[in-house]
Amino acid sequence: MPKIFSLVIALLLSSCSIDNGRYQMAQDRGPSYEPDLSQTQLQTPKAEAYSRGGNKDYQVWGKSYKVLTTHKDFSEQGIASWYGKKFHGHLTSNGEIYDMYQLTAAHKHLPIPSYAKVTNLDNGKQVIVRVNDRGPFHNNRVIDLSYAAAAQLDYLKTGTANVRIDSIWVEQSTPQTPLPLPQMNSLNQYFIQVMASKDPIKVQAIASKLQVRYGYQSQIDQQQALFKLRVGPFSSRKDADQLKVLLKQAGYTQSYIVSSQSKS
Repeated sequence: MPKIFSLVIALLLSSCSIDNGRYQMAQDRGPSYEPDLSQTQLQTPKAEAYSRGGNKDYQVWGKSYKVLTTHKDFSEQGIASWYGKKFHGHLTSNGEIYDMYQLTAAHKHLPIPSYAKVTNLDNGKQVIVRVNDRGPFHNNRVIDLSYAAAAQLDYLKTGTANVRIDSIWVEQSTPQTPLPLPQMNSLNQYFIQVMASKDPIKVQAIASKLQVRYGYQSQIDQQQALFKLRVGPFSSRKDADQLKVLLKQAGYTQSYIVSSQSKS
């Protein structure tokens, strides 16, 4: 019988990835030159359906995090940090491309995507951001803003700021549907096998990254000296197919789908 290991996610930095092969910069930083951010496109809050990826409950460093089923009437105060060039051009937790010159943010609990107004309590400056990523996960920080958003709040040099977060809820003719609560499905389920390796540390690092980025559970099945990484379960083949496409786009080209009836 294969031995299933529960994963405890260990992230090395404030944003979502720990794959040093993909993120080759040891330390995050801003661009090598000071860009002109005067033409940065402002965020116009609108009603958006919450994404399938990145909206599941998850664990980091052994701590469990619950994703809110709605961002309506949410507010919070705490310390904001920012992230930039290290993650520029890579995938966010819901499968979008992170652009440090756009007004976006990472949050541990808000459903994604959603919108929020962030106020720098030290200088009164404000910015509206679109939350599309997970983090930060250290030093009691409550939100990670993009490079451009941190520039708007004028704390690039200090690195952190005391902020207040107020969600922005946009009503629409068809009410925005809250995220469904997790349910167990006793019928046939689907998994995506992402990789197999004899290096358990490498496999667990990638599993941790994928679980936070896409919001689905990860499993490592040990079969003798081989460690197989699988993501899931999915209650439908359609959901599994959608994530498989994202995984292949992210460079995991060997990903394929197996069912609980055939998983071995």
